[in-house]
Amino acid sequence: MSQLVQTEIEGRIAIVRFDTGSRANALSQQLMQELTEAAEQFHDAPEVSAVILTGRDDQFSMGADLKDPAGTAAAKSSLKERRILLRRGPRMCEAWENVDALTICAVEGWCVGGGAALATSCDLRVFAENSTFYVPEVERGMNMSWGSIPRFVALVGPARTKRIAGLCEKIDAATALTWGLADHVVPLGTAVHKAREIAEAASRLPPTALKMVKHDVNVAALALAKATGHRDLEAFALLQRSDDFREGITAFFEGRDPEFTGD
Repeated sequence: MSQLVQTEIEGRIAIVRFDTGSRANALSQQLMQELTEAAEQFHDAPEVSAVILTGRDDQFSMGADLKDPAGTAAAKSSLKERRILLRRGPRMCEAWENVDALTICAVEGWCVGGGAALATSCDLRVFAENSTFYVPEVERGMNMSWGSIPRFVALVGPARTKRIAGLCEKIDAATALTWGLADHVVPLGTAVHKAREIAEAASRLPPTALKMVKHDVNVAALALAKATGHRDLEAFALLQRSDDFREGITAFFEGRDPEFTGD
């Protein structure tokens, strides 16, 4: 594994940390590929009962890296090339969702956009008190993709999903706990510690039985996920060509309010 992603295994517990060296801890194409590979090593790992995923000590992730040359190239490439590049995010989330062991996401600071998609691909989430869950995609002129909408709906229901992904409301840790986005809220700097406590509890249980229950719950909760989430990649590819997408991204970088037209 590279310097961006580090994996430690202690007994039946694995910890995966990602740190880009930048406070935003943004998800570049390279980082997404490495996080996918990190998850895939636990798809068939009978010796591991729980996997903890965490970002920087001060920030989980501010979302997709909008300045990543490999990512910005997608908007200018052909449709067939864009579809390949745009699969990296959803494949990363699917890889984490398909980890055989119990997955626990430890969040400090901001959990934004693609970071929110990644966090909700895990089984449980521990938020520090300063954490904020924020999905600003619509404010940038794009849809929330990466298969996230069905996961959000399974966690918080349709109305709250519309507030999160449609109205782009910022959800603080206390609200996240009330809504079911967070399973635990802990003091600043202790999210990984709490996640480890949960992982240790999981490691004392019969591993195969725990994994079977996890699988059964996921099938029940996300039975229609493929049917309802299959088109979000194509919708994103379409919106990348829109005037509102260009205006949303430009306004974000220029630090001004966007002027959307619907085109």
